[in-house]
Amino acid sequence: MNGTQRKRSAQNGAGDEIREVLDSIRRIVRLLRLSSRAAEREVGLSGAQLFVLQKLAEAKMLSVNELAESTHTHQSSVSVVAQALVDKGLVARARAEDDARRLELTLTPAAKALLREAPGAAQDRLIEALGKLPATTRSQLAKSLARLVEEAGLGEEEAPMIFEDATPAKSTRKPRPRTGRRPAVQSRR
Repeated sequence: MNGTQRKRSAQNGAGDEIREVLDSIRRIVRLLRLSSRAAEREVGLSGAQLFVLQKLAEAKMLSVNELAESTHTHQSSVSVVAQALVDKGLVARARAEDDARRLELTLTPAAKALLREAPGAAQDRLIEALGKLPATTRSQLAKSLARLVEEAGLGEEEAPMIFEDATPAKSTRKPRPRTGRRPAVQSRR
């Protein structure tokens, strides 16, 4: 095998590994996307909102920090989802009886009824699978994914809950006044 053939062979090997990584990412994203669509179709919630409700149902009452820990999500990200659920009347906030500084989240009766009809959350499936991995494999995976995120230039990006935008995109364009007629198009000659 000459130098060019070795180089092509190494590139093909790298190409196979890249495809394998991307295929794995595609499978995970597909699972999460289908789960989120099922949640939206069946109970009118995003997958992230359903996941938060299910975690609250398991614990009965959690602070935002405890909920973030339970969902393996940053506190600011889970707070956005919790607020959306409060706005929908599915989660109630109350001061803790033993510590007035602490806000606790609980399900409303409407949320409990909704959960009886809800599908399972795909996030639980992934968390369970990650828990089955040996600690060294999990650590290596975490480091490798963090490196991939950095190499892709996403290290500074906020990590909202899956398929849940932390802040809705706002248009910076100003609406043009409608005159009822189309603007004239100038031709270039």
